[in-house]
Parts: sequence; C-alpha cells; structure tokens
Amino acid sequence: MDDFLLLSKDTPIVKIVSGETIPLLPERLPLFLKRTGDTRSWLESRAIDYHRTNSRLLKKALRLERRDDLTAVLAVNAATITDNYWVKPLSDETTRHEDVRFKVNMFDALALTGDVNSFDRPPSRTPELTNTGSFEKCWRIKDGVWRMYKAGKPEELFSELLAYQIGMLLGFPMAEYGAAGAFIVSRDFTDNARVDFEPASGLIGDESDYVKIYEILRTVGENIAEQYVRMCYFDGLIFNMDRHENNFGVLRDSDTGEILSLAPFFDHNIALVARGYPSGAPNDMLISDFAALLRHTETAFRVRGLSEEELLEAARSVPFDPPVTEAVPDPRSFTARYLFERQRALEEQCRGLLILA
Repeated sequence: MDDFLLLSKDTPIVKIVSGETIPLLPERLPLFLKRTGDTRSWLESRAIDYHRTNSRLLKKALRLERRDDLTAVLAVNAATITDNYWVKPLSDETTRHEDVRFKVNMFDALALTGDVNSFDRPPSRTPELTNTGSFEKCWRIKDGVWRMYKAGKPEELFSELLAYQIGMLLGFPMAEYGAAGAFIVSRDFTDNARVDFEPASGLIGDESDYVKIYEILRTVGENIAEQYVRMCYFDGLIFNMDRHENNFGVLRDSDTGEILSLAPFFDHNIALVARGYPSGAPNDMLISDFAALLRHTETAFRVRGLSEEELLEAARSVPFDPPVTEAVPDPRSFTARYLFERQRALEEQCRGLLILA
C-alpha cells in the first residue's frame, strides 16, 4: 500500500507511511483506527460488498485495474456519502475535500438493477464503490438530498417498511424509509455528512453479546447505552435476526470527533416475515437476550404498548405484498398477530422490568 494522508474534511488526521498509522489528531481518528490502528482493514471495510452481482458489473464498467476492495476504495479516495473521511497520496498537495465529495452518481442504475446501458458511460467518480452492505442498492441525489434505493423480495421490502412504521409508532429514532415503485428508499440520515456516521464495529469489533456491548457503550456515554437498550428491544419485537456491528453505529461531530448519539435505527429487511412465516409461539434468543440485558441493567424499561389493531393498520399501509401461502392466507393479519405475541412474550420474560405504557 502506498503512503497516504487521511483527512476529515480538509484537516489531516493520520499519516499512513509504509502501512504504519501515524496519528496527527488522535481525537479525530475514525473509531476503528482508534481501536485497532489497522488502516488497511479500515479502508477495506469501506468497500462495496464484492459478493453482490452488480458490484462485479460496476467494477468492470469503471474499468478498475484490479477488483479487490482496496483498489475500489482508493479509486474514490475512500470517500463516502455518510462521513467526511477521505485519503490522498502523501505527495498530493492540491486535492481538497470539495474535489472528492460526491455530487452526482452516473452508475446508480447499474448498482441497483444491473442496467446494461450503464456500460456505455465513461468511468466517473461514484459513491457506489463505498456503498456497503449485501443487498443490491444505490445512492441517488435530488434537491441536494441523497437517498438510498434498495432492492429485495416483496417479503423483505414489506418487512423493512413495516419495521419503520412500528418504530415510528414507538417513538424510536428511525432512519426515514418509504416505497419507491419496486424499491425501498431511505433518506441519508447524516444530511450529506453534516455529522459522521461510524459503524459500531469501530467500538465493539465483532462482539455480539448484548451485555458486553452495553458495557462497552457505557464507557462512551450512558445515553448511548440507553439508546442501545431501546434498539435491542426493537430487534426483539420485530424479530430482527440480522443486527450486527456494521448495521448500527454512532453519529459523531465531524469537527470535534465527539460522539453525539446512537445513529437512527436502520436496515431491517431481514426481520419480521422476510425469511418466512414463523410456525410457533415466539420464544427465541432475541427475546431471551433482551431479557438478560434488561436484568443486567437493573432498570425498568418503559415503552409504548401497541394494540393488535394498530399493528394491523400499519401492516395494511405497506404497499408491498408478502406471499400468500396455504398456511398463511392473510400475511398482514398474521404479521400483526405475531408482533402482538412477541410484545407479550417480551413482557413476560422481562419479569416486571419491561413496562408497556
């Protein structure tokens, strides 16, 4: 790897010399680098997922000399939509942040749908090379606002949008979601990097134990840990099987490095009925793990209780149609009932510490 300067906006943060990380402003370091000092891994973590079919098409259309993660990231100076970090060669004294920020995206259709017409376009800077995650998606900008469009099966899109509706009913901090034809669309919750989003991996590594994560977050701030408890309740309620260290995180002040809050809750397309219709009463690890977390905190958790009627109304408002089966002729009613049962199971397992108001 060549020698680079890592910046936040136009402020140098780190020198990377012969692979060694030399901090210039330690308080502004990306959290992953603070924890590990591993610059290469941090850079590679910002790359588009090579398992996505359209990722391979995108790299071919952009004529990248190599198609590895590091090459993809460095092709756009490691810049992303959702934070202000970027890199340039140590010898480069002219490039500025404004030069590397994304203002257009000519390869959105290729990234989202594999659009063949995109192969006619000359290569250009695109945020798709640093658009992480395993589902086909893209960034699009309109009126100065970036929005992410994501593809999926009807049951995945239904589950994602219904999860958003439920989170809003509960008053939780939710990333904004909506329907856009055959896709889900989500507004950039950093408001074009007005604040920096950093994945939780920067703080917790690949830790998955609720209690251990809670204790790590307490060292950052009690408010962050309390917000994490809310997220774990939400995951337990909506049967979110795919919460991991890269689909939640924190927001930081991009000028000071201060951690402000947990990021809005996002990425719930492997929840609810996205992977089929559960056949039994809810009694799974998401519920028991949340109960164990709540007992660890020794603090009562008060949250709004949702009626089955409210849940059914929310399910009926979602424009995507999960599949009808012989066992589940009315998927919306089934989902509302299942959610209500999960809410009751959470209350029972938390033994008085969970208060449905």
